[in-house]
Amino acid sequence: MKKQYRTHLSFSSFSKRELKRFLIYVAKRLVAVLISVTVTCYLTILIAEMGGFVDIVVISQLKDEIRNMVRTSPEYASLSPQEQEEIMAIKLNVTIKERGLDTPFYIRSFIYLKNALILELGRANILVSDSGSRRVQAIIFERLPYTILLFTTATVLGFLINLLFGLYLSRHRGSLIDRIMVGLTFLSSIPGWFYGIIFIMIFAMYLGVLPYGGLVSIPPPSDPLHYTLDVLKHAILPIFSWLFAGFWLGVYGNRNFFLIFSTHGYVTVADAKGLPERRILTRYVIKPTLPTIITNLSLGIIGSWMGAMVTESVFNWPGIGSLTYKAINLKDTPIIVGTTVIYAYLLGLTMLVLDIIYSILDPRIRTGLSGGY
Repeated sequence: MKKQYRTHLSFSSFSKRELKRFLIYVAKRLVAVLISVTVTCYLTILIAEMGGFVDIVVISQLKDEIRNMVRTSPEYASLSPQEQEEIMAIKLNVTIKERGLDTPFYIRSFIYLKNALILELGRANILVSDSGSRRVQAIIFERLPYTILLFTTATVLGFLINLLFGLYLSRHRGSLIDRIMVGLTFLSSIPGWFYGIIFIMIFAMYLGVLPYGGLVSIPPPSDPLHYTLDVLKHAILPIFSWLFAGFWLGVYGNRNFFLIFSTHGYVTVADAKGLPERRILTRYVIKPTLPTIITNLSLGIIGSWMGAMVTESVFNWPGIGSLTYKAINLKDTPIIVGTTVIYAYLLGLTMLVLDIIYSILDPRIRTGLSGGY
């Protein structure tokens, strides 16, 4: 009994030590993520504002807008040019103070950074949501579900198709279908939006079986079920173009990746023993590559949440990509910073979760044997 007690005590002590190391590892990774998010946010602010040059452009635009408003308004038509200039100056000063442009940029940049880190994203300068709100959160989260519907669906479907097809080809290297797939890999050099234009011409213009683009028909169906089906119908072409563009290179990459593991000695021995194909794939090919598979899927999903500017523009899809494109053209800095901040947090959180998953899958990380921290 005494020996058993000591063994149990030693195991408990090791578990506590392992837990401590694990918590230290997670804490360090969390600090690293926060530092990365902070640096990313501040660089975005500097680039979006061009180091303060955008302030000069905005103030110049405000001058022109106020000048045109005063000169064309019947309210000020009877005033002399000097009086109109005074009113213009007063209105310009009020507008500059309202937007905070009277504060030096280097001070405002840190204010922007603090607000961004606590997700106080403020109000957009020009863009508004469909409900008329200028709150950046409202504008972004109004568009985010549409991007998730389109690109996350395409990403997950593409990942699964490419994974399974690549796994199959890795076990049938040199076959006719393998040679065909390798030969057609160049098709992925053409971007998805270009395939989208071709598919619009075929399925919308000539065959007329699918819509040209947009989120829903005009006028939209009143029945919820018909509305949902109509949205899905509009999503077919952009999803298919995205899948088609990434299919060939995705399958080729997965085929080569799994080929490395399929040619290992233990897989050859398992084949020689006559083990079932399914058991060989799950135990000797997929299991060793599981961390990489999880990483690719997770980063692919998070990356898809930012949408694609050109693809959304081609299909007139109201997602994050088209929103970012409009914000860049209109120099709407709060929108640009807001989308970047949210993406940085999502990416940082994903990396932290992946690190935790790795430490669970690979005990060497949490025990410090692999230099994980």
